[in-house]
Amino acid sequence: MLNTWLQQAVWHKLLAAACMCAALIGCKSMSVMNTSQSAPSAEQLLRIPYTSSLDNTQREYLVYLPQGYADNPEKDWPVMLFLHGNGERGDGLSELDFVMAHGPLYEAWIQKQPLPFIIISPQLHMFDLRESGPDYIKNRTLDSLPKRLERGVPERGPMFTRGGPMDGVPQADMSKVDITLPIGWNYVEQDLLGMLTHAHANYRTDASRVYLTGLSYGGFGTWYMASKHPQLFAAIAPVVGWGHPDLMAPIAEHKIPVWQFAAGRDYSVRIQYFYAGLNKLEELGHDNVRFTNHEDMAHDAWRRVYRSKDFYDWLLEHKLLE
Repeated sequence: MLNTWLQQAVWHKLLAAACMCAALIGCKSMSVMNTSQSAPSAEQLLRIPYTSSLDNTQREYLVYLPQGYADNPEKDWPVMLFLHGNGERGDGLSELDFVMAHGPLYEAWIQKQPLPFIIISPQLHMFDLRESGPDYIKNRTLDSLPKRLERGVPERGPMFTRGGPMDGVPQADMSKVDITLPIGWNYVEQDLLGMLTHAHANYRTDASRVYLTGLSYGGFGTWYMASKHPQLFAAIAPVVGWGHPDLMAPIAEHKIPVWQFAAGRDYSVRIQYFYAGLNKLEELGHDNVRFTNHEDMAHDAWRRVYRSKDFYDWLLEHKLLE
């Protein structure tokens, strides 16, 4: 009886040892398997040449291909067309990097956020603003731009000085307000359409998920392009740039999802000008409109907007109806 008990005890110990060895071997195999998995392909930033239909000049624009784009030849990617603000316009060549100063491309390329979009980022012409424009254009230098680092990311720049106290204001009378800003993105409408066409022809794009966003001047441009070509965009997000009521009918008809952003302490683009266009959308029966006012922010509320994961997740919720 004792011998039988001893034999059983020895057997259980041998079995336990065997199980432990198998577990260790399994863990080691799993570890080797994990380390052998290849990392996703790196993101790419391309400069694409084109001839502007506005003045027949030779220019370039930026196209960002996201991390992992090269790994799966069967995958189609959503597209984001980003329109910059007034301070980032330029010659489309030596000054093109100014378009990375703010917005999605700054987040994706400089801050290395893995944004899952093909980002098209053109540069608006300077027109006569190099000499007659505001100081933030005349005094800018390429040396002041944020740079992509080989390791890590640069420190984010300071926010704008708050312009004044937060205040609530009534809706502005838009009857005598121009439908677009002077020498804005509406001047290069055909160039922008050409860039989208080029993207669909040369990259693996998902034409049902093309998004349009822009800040300040680019916010006005966003409203304009969505109104003129509502069939192209699955969602739009104008940031600190309002839409004129006269632009709203096509957007409402196609029920393009809208997320409008403003800033309560913005003394460049005042909050009272945002209400008329948004109210017009509701009047026309459009029920997919968001309006976020960052009451505590100045004109550069775009810094908070474009670094937010919620912003990109919201865009990706939407696609064109079949």
